[in-house]
Amino acid sequence: MFDITAIGELLIDFTPAGQSERGELLFARIPGGAPANVLAAAAKLGSRTAFLGKVGADAFGSFLRGTLDSLGVCTEGLLANPDVHTTLAFVQLDEHGDRSFSFYRKPGADVTLEFSEVRLDLVDESRVLHFGAVSLTDEPSRTATLETAAYAKRRGKLVSCDPNFRAPLWDSAENAKAQMLRGLALADIVKVSGEELELLTGTSDPERGSALLAGYGPSLVFVSLGGDGAFCRRGELTARLPAYDVKTVDTNGAGDSFFGAVLHRLAGKSLGELRALSREELEDILSYGNAAGSLTTTRKGSIPALPDEAEIEACRRTVRLIRK
Repeated sequence: MFDITAIGELLIDFTPAGQSERGELLFARIPGGAPANVLAAAAKLGSRTAFLGKVGADAFGSFLRGTLDSLGVCTEGLLANPDVHTTLAFVQLDEHGDRSFSFYRKPGADVTLEFSEVRLDLVDESRVLHFGAVSLTDEPSRTATLETAAYAKRRGKLVSCDPNFRAPLWDSAENAKAQMLRGLALADIVKVSGEELELLTGTSDPERGSALLAGYGPSLVFVSLGGDGAFCRRGELTARLPAYDVKTVDTNGAGDSFFGAVLHRLAGKSLGELRALSREELEDILSYGNAAGSLTTTRKGSIPALPDEAEIEACRRTVRLIRK
């Protein structure tokens, strides 16, 4: 039995890695893609995980498959497209470690996944099905993702969604919102950033925005707030905790690390148990997720920067919280 199966994009993040002797910017080849990052984070914490998606039949695709294999993520549902290359993303970091992206994906192999190719037996064998909105930008991956999520829901699985808005991949913000809301309507657990909260609800206030998102059906709504920590809503019950005070060098993958840690803690629960979580339990889950996300920012890359259980618990014990 898998704890979490994810469907979506698996790609290469080229991240800044210093300069050459002549002052030319160097980039490092880093495995990425939000659903894969979430799985990697959960796998590193002990969850049994599986990935559904498509890469190119190229060196980058082989590297990505090998990365997931090395983490113990089941790749039986990862296909290789011989005609379309693996998607690439070049990441730029500002002086605060915050990111911007340039994508090479018109199309990329991840977009070419069809529903008929999805290993539904891996969904049957999993407790949670997780997906994001990057795979909703184009067909046939949009239909493959939504149909797989609907299948998981019919089979009584927990369904998790992270909108993960990347403006350059969408033809308009309006279409992005429409497709994301289709995904949210299938989800039991949702995680949004502050930017995504405002896009989807028209407000940046976590209290008001999370209530609006909960109206679409999710039982748990998480809002990751970067340096301001994270917020959670379960019905009328809400909780909020600050981030940990760490030295940030790269925010890439922090939200995925947070959500992977959260799903690791939730994967063994039923929908009824999710709906009965107490404030103390929610705060404990937020603390755990915040520690994972905060620690990820202290190292470069996304998957290579993910913390393990011992690091998270040490952070919770010894690192002070950022009080504003």
